[in-house]
Amino acid sequence: MILEAIDVHKHFDTPGGAIDVLSGLDLAVAPGETVAVVGESGSGKSTLLSLLAGLDLPSRGSIRIDGRDLGQLGESELAALRGRSMGIVFQQFHLMGGLTALENVSLPLELQSVRAADERALAALEHVGLADRASHLPSRLSGDECQRVAIARALVVEPALLLADEPSGSLDERTGDAVNALLFDLVAKRATSLVLVTHSDRLSGACDRRVRLEGGRLLSD
Repeated sequence: MILEAIDVHKHFDTPGGAIDVLSGLDLAVAPGETVAVVGESGSGKSTLLSLLAGLDLPSRGSIRIDGRDLGQLGESELAALRGRSMGIVFQQFHLMGGLTALENVSLPLELQSVRAADERALAALEHVGLADRASHLPSRLSGDECQRVAIARALVVEPALLLADEPSGSLDERTGDAVNALLFDLVAKRATSLVLVTHSDRLSGACDRRVRLEGGRLLSD
């Protein structure tokens, strides 16, 4: 398995007491498999994705990416694992405003001291149809162009696992459909595993498997 979440619990301490968000959650994703996570707003989908990305740690349980337990890794090791094996696409793009599209895409490669980073980044932009916009800052790009840059950035390292949080949620329906089609096409061509958080029945239906987050656990759909 490329990803395994085993008996994962997550609670947050508040002045009114602890709030349990995830309770005994289990998830396994095979290489090349696409999995949609659906559920009501506030059910903990984004919290789960944050844990799977190693951006936060579970209160109890373990998460393994490519056999490595995230809870046993230091910050530098987590960063290296994310840079090497994982891509993340957020709803709000999270591009660096002071960097061009090319520089945004090449950044993960630069952080790993990868040779020919600009050439690889330009090729990734070409895959998402934006080679001619490589020198543009995010402020000069449309919403769908920004999301395509974000997808190129996530996939430029050729990760084994891609995590996506409502990747078309901030786009209109027609533009969102085009971005989603591009995302699934690139994932299929690279045999990349995908865990996708979404409210969309149509988008979740495009995945190999759909699971529902309810009561802090994932239920087969």
